[in-house]
Amino acid sequence: MGFLGDESVALVVTSPPYPMIEMWDDLFRQRTPGVDEALRAGDGPRAFELMHKDLDRVWAEVFRLLRDGGFACINIGDATRTLGERFRLYSNHARILSECFRLGFDVLPPVLWRKQTNAPNKFMGSGMLPAGAYVTLEHEYILVLRKGAKRTFQSAEDKRNRQESAFFWEERNTWFSDVWDFKGTRQALGTSGVRGRSAAFPFELAYRLICMYSARSDTVLDPFLGTGTTMFAAMAAGRHSVGVEVDGAFLPVIHEGLGAFSEEVNTYLGDRLRRHLEFCGRREQRSLGKLKYTNANHQMPVMTGQETRLRLEALETISAAGDQSFTVTYTTIDKSGTAPRLRGLRTHGQREQLALAF
Repeated sequence: MGFLGDESVALVVTSPPYPMIEMWDDLFRQRTPGVDEALRAGDGPRAFELMHKDLDRVWAEVFRLLRDGGFACINIGDATRTLGERFRLYSNHARILSECFRLGFDVLPPVLWRKQTNAPNKFMGSGMLPAGAYVTLEHEYILVLRKGAKRTFQSAEDKRNRQESAFFWEERNTWFSDVWDFKGTRQALGTSGVRGRSAAFPFELAYRLICMYSARSDTVLDPFLGTGTTMFAAMAAGRHSVGVEVDGAFLPVIHEGLGAFSEEVNTYLGDRLRRHLEFCGRREQRSLGKLKYTNANHQMPVMTGQETRLRLEALETISAAGDQSFTVTYTTIDKSGTAPRLRGLRTHGQREQLALAF
């Protein structure tokens, strides 16, 4: 990622290939000498370490690229595998945390993303007999790392961007819980070959993290872009973004995904406003009193003074500048939650440049 300058991004949201998960074996075999030999020999611990040595180079670049006070959010799952007749847990999240701590990151409390399954055969091992079974892995980790001290907002523009990037009080209570309980995304990619190389996290996961750990007009990086979920979430949140992906087969998938994206994300953003109004209504029904603050941009009640400048903007246009970059224009969503481009409202002329590198 040498084309990016030092301390040029405010947030990294990504999910790397998972070491010791078979769907990524070939990728690591191609990239890392010794992995194929270790797997063939049944030496799981050696293969695990070699795979992570490859990923270590990415975390070092992430540390270089993050500004002081910036965050890295890494979605990673642990692996279970039998090699050489030995069944083991390979703790990917612990290995990444150890390396990032060594690099100088401050490790913050993680999020457990619970990916529950209702499969009747999900309990593996010796069935109902003791001493041979093992618990199933139904969660992944979202590691939260910070570079340097807590970020400060000094200029008037930075302070305004921070205020307009606020989230609703009730969203804060859900988003900053240490357990997120929603299902993974079902892949609907164009070809089976591409589908087999992707394990994209849901839009909701990326969007929450971007809202939680960055401000409007910040730059968000995904060094494992894949199908572009982080880039789409950055567009929805009014952030710049840069994505890096070694597999060029994902590029047409990203272009295809942009086709219906504006309408879908505008519905999503409108739903955020509607859910907030429903929250306000439920408070009044319980005789808890009316909220005493008013949001100036959407003319609706809010719980705290920190929410009074919160602004949600709908995507009005997405235009391509070549194959690998896009520009987005926005306009404020009205109180009803309607996508304003359908109502002919005036745009604010804000433009966000989103660059892809393959």
